[in-house]
Amino acid sequence: MALKATIYKAQLQIADMDRHVYGDHQLTLACHPSETEERLMIRVLAFALNVPADELRGRLEFTKGLSDVDEPDLWQLDLTGDVVHWIDLGQPDDRRLMKAHGRSERVSVYSFASSTEVWWRNLENKLTRTPKLAVWQVPAEQSQALARLAARSMQLQISIQDGSIYVSTTEASVEIHPVALKTPTA
Repeated sequence: MALKATIYKAQLQIADMDRHVYGDHQLTLACHPSETEERLMIRVLAFALNVPADELRGRLEFTKGLSDVDEPDLWQLDLTGDVVHWIDLGQPDDRRLMKAHGRSERVSVYSFASSTEVWWRNLENKLTRTPKLAVWQVPAEQSQALARLAARSMQLQISIQDGSIYVSTTEASVEIHPVALKTPTA
């Protein structure tokens, strides 16, 4: 018998002073049986960092993710179905990123494993013609601390200011400082 996804519910209060985006969001997340809570929380973090201020160009949505290799972990589709923003987690290969780059206006990657530097060193020169690509490294110890905040029902306050991210619950908080490995040039 196949294992079923575990459902997590998250109430987010986002205050992004860097982008002037504020709001409350109710998220329902399906955690694939092969997905860790660390990866699940990185999905929540990526949502908070990229949620648009309004829905004029579409909503940021969680996709089938691990269940469908042709979709990213999150994406923003405009009203015509075109991809505005493609967001992948982990360490995708260069072919996947080039394909995403051709299909969307923006591409972001959030890597959180301790092997990120090795992965990026092997990939960096292959992605020189990707002006719409942003690659971020969430230090492994910070992503692991974020994973400890995971619960089947979560209330998270996420504050973003000067590139620092503060994620808090009633019991604990985590400070995250993503490192930009590649920034968009377009």
